[in-house]
Amino acid sequence: MLRRTSATSRTLRVCVLGLATITAATVLATNTADAKRRHRHHQRHSVQQSYNPAFAAIIVDANSGATLSATNADGLRFPASLTKIMTLYLLFERLDAGKISLNTEMPVSAHAASQAPTKLGLRPGQSLRVEDAIKGLVTRSANDAAVVIAEYLGGDEDDFAKMMTRKARALGMTRTVYRNASGLPNDDQVTTARDQSTLGRAIQDRFPRYYRYFATASFNYRGRNIRNHNHLLGKVEGVDGIKTGYTRASGFNLVTNLKRGNRHLVGVVMGGRSGGSRDAIMRNLLAENLDKATGRRTVAAIAERGPAEANAAVAEEAARARPAAPVQVQGAIQVAAPESAPAPLPPPRPVAAVAPNQAPAPLTNGVIHSQTLAAIPGSTEPMKPVRVKTVQVRSGQVKVASAGPMPLVAPTNEPADVSGTIGARDLPAQPPNHGTGKGLLGVLPASSVAAPAERHVQQAAANTQSQGAIKTGAIKTAAVHSGWIVQVGALESESQARERLEAARERAKGMLGRADPFTETVVTRGDKKLYRARFAGLERDQAEAVCKRLKRSDISCITIRN
Repeated sequence: MLRRTSATSRTLRVCVLGLATITAATVLATNTADAKRRHRHHQRHSVQQSYNPAFAAIIVDANSGATLSATNADGLRFPASLTKIMTLYLLFERLDAGKISLNTEMPVSAHAASQAPTKLGLRPGQSLRVEDAIKGLVTRSANDAAVVIAEYLGGDEDDFAKMMTRKARALGMTRTVYRNASGLPNDDQVTTARDQSTLGRAIQDRFPRYYRYFATASFNYRGRNIRNHNHLLGKVEGVDGIKTGYTRASGFNLVTNLKRGNRHLVGVVMGGRSGGSRDAIMRNLLAENLDKATGRRTVAAIAERGPAEANAAVAEEAARARPAAPVQVQGAIQVAAPESAPAPLPPPRPVAAVAPNQAPAPLTNGVIHSQTLAAIPGSTEPMKPVRVKTVQVRSGQVKVASAGPMPLVAPTNEPADVSGTIGARDLPAQPPNHGTGKGLLGVLPASSVAAPAERHVQQAAANTQSQGAIKTGAIKTAAVHSGWIVQVGALESESQARERLEAARERAKGMLGRADPFTETVVTRGDKKLYRARFAGLERDQAEAVCKRLKRSDISCITIRN
């Protein structure tokens, strides 16, 4: 009996002790979970309070080249996935030259497949079609697809990044440095809002056929439907692209192209605090500046400069800083004063967030209405159209210097400009209503060039036959030329210009038989004389076909409507 009572007591004590242990453990676990939740909430709150990416914005009138609005436009910023615009620029360049096609298969390396999301989920040993890569970058901003492109075109990503930087210099993007093809974080990879607006204009001027891919709302890749990250597509009338971007250091970035009626704007917003606030800022900027835009194209397409000239532009930019823009208020957002010179990436500046319920600007009403367009040659899917207006430049009275007949000389090893263009920084200022002052196709002031002798003008007018113009060295006035013009160089001597014309005619056999070759003298700043080598009297399609043939033969050229 005593043993039974003792056993019962021990059992009771064990139960009580176990219950107490369970209760204590439950209380401790609850307190720990509450503490963790409070810590996470405090951490998120602290991060939201400290998250303050540096802000920059610019709106450019693509018809005139004028800057309509700018805030910190020249301050160094991280591009994030805006980097992929340049990646696509170099890819479009190969497509346009016929060196690859939309169906070209590009191999996927282990390095490409290992890129951080976002990605298409490529695996080593697979291949990726060029067209799928383009759509993957435009819609999903796929980092693995960007590296596939880089390795296929450049051998490896580092060398491709150097190609990207050199191309940026050629386009006049003097403050942009690329370190990878995707935009993944790298402290040395920087750009500016102004440089991105230049790239946004250049890629559609140079590749209007392939630029249409930026209007892709979604595409299907291996059974998955991938939608575009650009939420202004289809929601803002006239918006046809082009690219979003985000990293922790950059904030939310966006380059936008808008064509409404005859007006054409390119906008850049960098450092948004959220995707919604970034989009709201862009809508407001477009709405505020649309009425300021011109309705007629007067500025030349952005042309690439030669390596020597691009390097000189970089040196000049390093020697002086662009003037700072004043403090501006954009809707409900007040932005801090801009930086004045390129320097290490500036510290974050406070920018008030856009209220979530902010009313949309008037520009947000309406959607894109367009007819179905045939697929791009080689593509399997129809694309939305993007209206591209031909550059038209009004010519005023121009005095052109002439030179007497010069005999043809044997080719020499003298350095010559083979870019086919004259750098914008070397041109004299243009008259009002003829571009921004540095356009390649503007009109030179009569006072900036030497007056020709009357007998040379008459001689130039008489030499209208193509071979006669080359062999006599006559320089014709712009008034005697008709049709479209193909310029194949701007050389240091007239003999070099004539040699370039002969070389171009040889490379484009059968296509320039009825063209009218001539040289045209221009005087740059510093009284340096250059000689343009040109063919006139062509139809538009003939000029474009000739230029394509010459580019494939490594002769740079541009087409100009006379």
